[in-house]
Amino acid sequence: MSFKLKKIFIVVLVVFLQQANAQFFRGIGVFGAGNNSAHYYNNKNEGQKDANVDTPTSFPYNAYYPQSHISRDYISWGAGLFAEFITNKNYCWQTELEYTHKGAREKEIIDPFIGTRTGGFSTNKYTYIQWNNYLKFFGPFGLSRQWYLMPGIKLDYLFRKSVSVFTPYAGDFPTIFFSGVVGLGYEFPITKKISMFVEEHWNPDILSHKKNNISYRNRTYELRVGLVYRPRKKSIDDCNAPRYHGPAY
Repeated sequence: MSFKLKKIFIVVLVVFLQQANAQFFRGIGVFGAGNNSAHYYNNKNEGQKDANVDTPTSFPYNAYYPQSHISRDYISWGAGLFAEFITNKNYCWQTELEYTHKGAREKEIIDPFIGTRTGGFSTNKYTYIQWNNYLKFFGPFGLSRQWYLMPGIKLDYLFRKSVSVFTPYAGDFPTIFFSGVVGLGYEFPITKKISMFVEEHWNPDILSHKKNNISYRNRTYELRVGLVYRPRKKSIDDCNAPRYHGPAY
């Protein structure tokens, strides 16, 4: 991680800590993540192949590049810090800063018309800084309060990329855009104020990117493990016996 990026994380952490006395502050935490991401391509020109199969030169040769397909998954990692706000027993707002990697493993096309591809995979890699915001609902679908649901939205900033396959398209992902996210998590206590959690997130691009009658987008699954600290967590008594019921107040 670059020195500049470390400074950004430190500044955000200080801001979060300065909010600790605010009435709506709930907690602060960190997480590490393993993720797998892929690219989806939809070439709308492919429907004209049958009409041009006998005379392929009657339609632009490269109109079939790239073909409609789903890439192989690229496995990588991410990390971040977050703060929770709103001390309601049923929900809260979580905002976070995340450093993460996405990408796709692809085979380049040798012949766009018949779809001949190279033998080996190459990887398109992207490094993002994301500002993520969630509504966090505790005990969804009648589950215990240790479970929580996290629908949200991410503001993605493309920090760095390395693209070698389908470059006219994979190299043209926007620098700043929004993506959606839905997460499901489970939390269990370590101490009275610190809990550990495990989450699974689905993070697709909200809108497909479009160029030359071709649409393409990213999809990422993210498995998180982390810690959350809640300095003003209230104990919940059940028949005068302390018992953990989840991260609610």
